[in-house]
Amino acid sequence: MFKDCIIKYKKNRNSGEVNQVSVTYPADKNGNKWHMSIPMDENNRDYQNILKWVAEGNTIQEAD
Repeated sequence: MFKDCIIKYKKNRNSGEVNQVSVTYPADKNGNKWHMSIPMDENNRDYQNILKWVAEGNTIQEAD
């Protein structure tokens, strides 16, 4: 599901608090990249998938 994606924490612009996970998928054949910002909410299906991915031994990159 996250093959070749860049997954990293994202800080809130105002507070500086890490509250989202950014997922950037590799470019398609036209050079377009797909990007998602996922709130760190355990009720969010996309965040649940990221937690599963982490449980499989993967690591989320630190926020900039």
